[in-house]
Amino acid sequence: MRRRKFIAGLGGVVVLPLVAQAQQTAMPIVGYLGSESPERFGIRVGAFQQGLSAMGYDEGRSVIIEYRWAGGQMDRLPALAADLVQRRVDVISAPGSVIAALAAKAATTTIPIVFETGLDPVATKLVRSLNRPEGNVTGITSLNVEVGPKRLELLHELLPSVKKIAVLVNPTNQLNTETTRKDLDGPSRALGLEFHYLNASTEREFETAFASLAQLQVGALIIAGDIFFHSRAQQLAAQSLKYAVPAVLAVREFAVAGGLISYGGDISESHRQAGTYTGRILKGEKPADLPVQQVTKLQLVINLRTAKALGIAVSLPLLGRADEVIE
Repeated sequence: MRRRKFIAGLGGVVVLPLVAQAQQTAMPIVGYLGSESPERFGIRVGAFQQGLSAMGYDEGRSVIIEYRWAGGQMDRLPALAADLVQRRVDVISAPGSVIAALAAKAATTTIPIVFETGLDPVATKLVRSLNRPEGNVTGITSLNVEVGPKRLELLHELLPSVKKIAVLVNPTNQLNTETTRKDLDGPSRALGLEFHYLNASTEREFETAFASLAQLQVGALIIAGDIFFHSRAQQLAAQSLKYAVPAVLAVREFAVAGGLISYGGDISESHRQAGTYTGRILKGEKPADLPVQQVTKLQLVINLRTAKALGIAVSLPLLGRADEVIE
């Protein structure tokens, strides 16, 4: 009798950890393929987690998230994607960068992939169609790269006498650079503007690019829609203030930090939706049955303090169109 009680007790000691381990193992695993670092993706990760939570998946409680960060080195993404595949994650989320999404797509044809990008996912061959993505890939697209001509119009409306404008691009992101040139060259010619393209693919090159603006005698700067620039919005705003150049970037953080204008898609909303799609796939839906969603909400933020410091008069109609005015 005592022996049976002892064995039963021993069994209880051994089984409970095994049950707990089994429960932990049974939790779904999401692979998060980030092109930057967690410090620079804080807002995006938080929004993604909100989307997952809305579907009933809370990190550490009902879902495990395996993060892989490229630290801005895009050539690391294929190996990081392959590592997530080897980890046998249930879904791969590749937010903020079409290069990350393409790396994930190249790494697996079976694990579902959810992207978030500002580029056209059909043109970049992520999916065959927005309504019927097919295969194992779907996701969210935001209006960030495609609204480049609108940013040009905003600068021209603010500075109608300016005839020379510089465009800052990241040469290591060829897709974004080509799209930016294609979208801006036509409108710039129509407005009779002279464009100068400047390159920066490291933070050290920001100073060089901004320092060259005076020599080029340009009157304004468009910063291309690129995750490398978006995640360094504060540094770029500081440079624009240092060199007193009217500049525009897609993300709100730029205007908040002192840049003149920001105009682009709501990154929090697009990443939240990416989290929601990831949760829906964890619940059993297939990527091929989930049409690519487009976040159409655009935010125009004007820093009126910066405009006054630069001697720029912002018209009342333009202020009225702004979603936010920083005074």
